Amino acid sequence: MSNPEPRRAAALTTLWRGLRYLEHVTTGVLILGWVRLVSRAETRPAWLPALVQWWYRRACRALGVRVEVAGTLAPRCLLVCNHITWLDVLVLGAQGHLGFLSKSEVRHWPVIGWMSAVVGTLFIARGANQVGAVTTEIGARIARGGTFVIFPEGTTTDGAGVARFYPPLFAIALQPGLGVQPVALCYRCTDAPPPDRSIAYVGDQTLAANLWGVLRHPGLAARVQFLAPIHPGPGAGPRSLSGQARLAILSALGLPETAGRRGRPRPARPG
Repeated sequence: MSNPEPRRAAALTTLWRGLRYLEHVTTGVLILGWVRLVSRAETRPAWLPALVQWWYRRACRALGVRVEVAGTLAPRCLLVCNHITWLDVLVLGAQGHLGFLSKSEVRHWPVIGWMSAVVGTLFIARGANQVGAVTTEIGARIARGGTFVIFPEGTTTDGAGVARFYPPLFAIALQPGLGVQPVALCYRCTDAPPPDRSIAYVGDQTLAANLWGVLRHPGLAARVQFLAPIHPGPGAGPRSLSGQARLAILSALGLPETAGRRGRPRPARPG
């Protein structure tokens, strides 16, 4: 006769996480709604980045995601990270006052798209030739002391490899005094080795189905590795920088150079 206790405990954990996350998102909507009302157009309170970092940290706790960090954020660097799931933004955002570049489709996601826009996320449309304007804006933010994250694969993968990086965005780091800091990200289940492919947001999966998988996960851990910054030397270009960053991330994840270079999975939604 099977013991129903483990199943009951798992169901209660899933319910508790779901309620906590719903409350947390509601709290974020109310706070950002107030920020939107009291702020002038195109301006945000000086304390907003700290509040956003707190929100990301609390979101990870609500979902039961344990975050392990190695290394530290480097100043005046563009952060480039491999991309696995929408959770990447929560995990990375919990580590500092970070801005993100996202595909324009995310701007139209219910609730999340609006919240992302309010906190200063930049959006880029595919095929709209916006790279020049975006790189200028991001470079200016970094030069003013901000920190910005891009996912140069342009899609999500299952974590078993790192797809080719999109070189034009690396032109940001060619501005005087700036650099690139690769960030390696992976997920695992409790003490099992990475990657945990069950939480990857790929294929035909919907966002709701992926969130349900995270809520039901028995023990999810995310590992973030801030790697040594890369400062472009004389004659360096976006393509060479993108290649160096990708190889650094692959090495940190213990993967060969060819892992993920071909046959990138199709994302369920732009990330």
